[in-house]
Amino acid sequence: QVQLVESGGGLVQAGGSLRLSCAASGRTFSIYAMGWFRQAPGKERKFVTGITWSAGTTTYVDSVKGRFTISRDNAKNTVYLQMNSLQPEDTAVYYCASWSGSSATYDYWGQGTQVTVSS
Repeated sequence: QVQLVESGGGLVQAGGSLRLSCAASGRTFSIYAMGWFRQAPGKERKFVTGITWSAGTTTYVDSVKGRFTISRDNAKNTVYLQMNSLQPEDTAVYYCASWSGSSATYDYWGQGTQVTVSS
């Protein structure tokens, strides 16, 4: 199994920045990719961005392109999400997830961290 622990959420004004971190432990050698998802109140959890663990290939949803940056530190088994130019619509619980090489999709999840952007 892989355990994921997020940190870095909080309250920020519109236009501000936050940096989320997600530390992985356990069977980290099995990780193919890691990603961030978010769930706004009353809505489904949705993919935001992902990065492959080996090559560092990144993917973003259109709504965050140019504002969010995902990165990883393989030595620390940690993935980061730098969020700039935050807007109220970015308010959500942000979840870190990992994708094992033997799985068809993301299969391990963190507990989530709240990001609130005030207008």
